[in-house]
Amino acid sequence: MVNLKKYNAFSLHFVLFLTFLVFSSCGSKKYDVTKIEGKQIKITTGISETAEIETFIKPYRENLDKDMNTVLAYAPETLDKSKGEWQTTIGNLMADVTLQKSNYVFEKREQKRIDICLLNHGGIRAMIPKGNVTTRTAFEIMPFENSVIVIALKGNQIQEIADYIIKEKKPHPLSGMTFTIDKTNLAKDIKVEGKPLENETIYYVATSDYLANGGDNMLFFKKAVAKYDLDYKLRNVLIDYFKEVDTIPIITDKRIFKE
Repeated sequence: MVNLKKYNAFSLHFVLFLTFLVFSSCGSKKYDVTKIEGKQIKITTGISETAEIETFIKPYRENLDKDMNTVLAYAPETLDKSKGEWQTTIGNLMADVTLQKSNYVFEKREQKRIDICLLNHGGIRAMIPKGNVTTRTAFEIMPFENSVIVIALKGNQIQEIADYIIKEKKPHPLSGMTFTIDKTNLAKDIKVEGKPLENETIYYVATSDYLANGGDNMLFFKKAVAKYDLDYKLRNVLIDYFKEVDTIPIITDKRIFKE
């Protein structure tokens, strides 16, 4: 006679064993990449297809080239960001133009005036060569879609701007503000629009959206009391200015002095 007690015990152990095997096989496994293989697939078109594509895009390209090559102004000499310790002629121009053109929009919208413009040296991507200045020139200088943002800062953050420029040792475009670097490498005699800096006064600073968010470690912009997006691209600022002038000025007035 079969011993049911032993049979049931055996069945129970067998079921548990199968369950263990099932769960073990379903457990997560770690896989490592040991080799990656690939191959190049050439995209080929027949001569007739290439000609059709060229015929299709030709009028668009010609129209774009016509717009990009439109002469807007004239530069009597080359404006280059690599020439200058604390300032450059192209940096002075860009800061002055951005302050001037943005101020027109800011006054209309907010009934306030921009006091300072600060941009970044690395944001200038090309020079303005001597000769005709075109729409293409503006795109080469500012190939990105950065827009003008106006940041409201207290006087102590304006002090931080001067400290930042000294620490960076780069000719960042600056307008509306002057200061002196003393013999201990600190900023003194800071003036905004020719007036001594006041710590509790609110100043309005035009910059790019990239810098307004703390780009290039300009973290003082993140301490803004208020922020205004002008929805005005820096590239368009340049284009609008170039259209208004006949000859690009060479701006050499000093904004940063050194003892």
